[in-house]
Amino acid sequence: MSGVNDVTGGTGVAAAGADGATGQIVDVHAHLLLPALQGAVQGRDPEGFAAAGELEAKRNGPESLAASGAMIKSRFPKLISLDERLAVMDAQGVDVQLVSPSPSHYYPWAGEELAVWAAKEANAAIADHVAGAPGRLRGLGLVPLQHPHRLVELLDDAVLANGLAGVELSSFAGDVELSDVRLDDFWRRAEELEAIVFLHPFGCSLDERLDRFYLSNTVGQPAENAAAISHLIFGGVLDRFPNLVLIAAHGGGYLPTFIGRSDHAWEVRPEARTCLRAPSTYLRQLSFDSLVHTPTALRNLVTAVGADRVLLGSDYPFDMGVENPVERVYDAELGADEEAQILFGNAARLPRVWNTVEANR
Repeated sequence: MSGVNDVTGGTGVAAAGADGATGQIVDVHAHLLLPALQGAVQGRDPEGFAAAGELEAKRNGPESLAASGAMIKSRFPKLISLDERLAVMDAQGVDVQLVSPSPSHYYPWAGEELAVWAAKEANAAIADHVAGAPGRLRGLGLVPLQHPHRLVELLDDAVLANGLAGVELSSFAGDVELSDVRLDDFWRRAEELEAIVFLHPFGCSLDERLDRFYLSNTVGQPAENAAAISHLIFGGVLDRFPNLVLIAAHGGGYLPTFIGRSDHAWEVRPEARTCLRAPSTYLRQLSFDSLVHTPTALRNLVTAVGADRVLLGSDYPFDMGVENPVERVYDAELGADEEAQILFGNAARLPRVWNTVEANR
């Protein structure tokens, strides 16, 4: 697959590499809010929902809760409307968007019956949304990480029953870390299906230490990304399943540009010598979105993992995302070839995104 094609149904303006190759610009990090699902989950387990709300209040603090509430209210049309989504994509110069549920729909506290029901509802809702613009949108579903023995079933529901490109996954849920051997059947099935697994944390186990200044997000999200990827590496998941299609949100957090410390621990600490190779070598088995906010940070990410492992990401439509993701890539002044890889070339290697886009051209 060459990754070279004409833009159709989007802005009509394609990115171009140094050789003149052009392609459809793909944003792999965008969300959909599902208010009906949220209300139904609350109705089915009001006590659990309330307890989860109390935990969020503890983790975020009152100022951030108030600011987030105002942000959701002001951006609500963009969070739910297909027409708003397509209009913003046109303005951004984005041709294809990979849409995942708002991470608020993980419900990691939910019991098995409710969690399975909610995941199936989310999968169907995402499928319905992206069906409104099949040439421009692809979807990611959910699986209930806290119930490992149900993950294969729900992955099949997302990919096979609903035609989604894969699933979105948090950094942990309860006592389940991504290194947990109970997840091996899930990883094996994801590898078989070539399903995308989008690693996107929600919440941080540091809890009230980050309950002011919006540290719950600015520090918590990158820390959770780093912890989750480290579990995949040191837990041997990437040794056992080398062909997983993994995309880490937020540029992988703190890990990619500070991976030398992990390599050093692997060399000198026996309890860290749990994977077959130096941790830094595993970064080539993952992809990372470009949502790192500054030109210098994007250049550093590309240096750490390679331009061929970075994909465009906006975090549409939340306020911690960026409204001009394509422009942000150009601002880093990486060079035409590297820009083309990030904007469209690397997405061409995601078959469950690309095949559907091609089928609807």
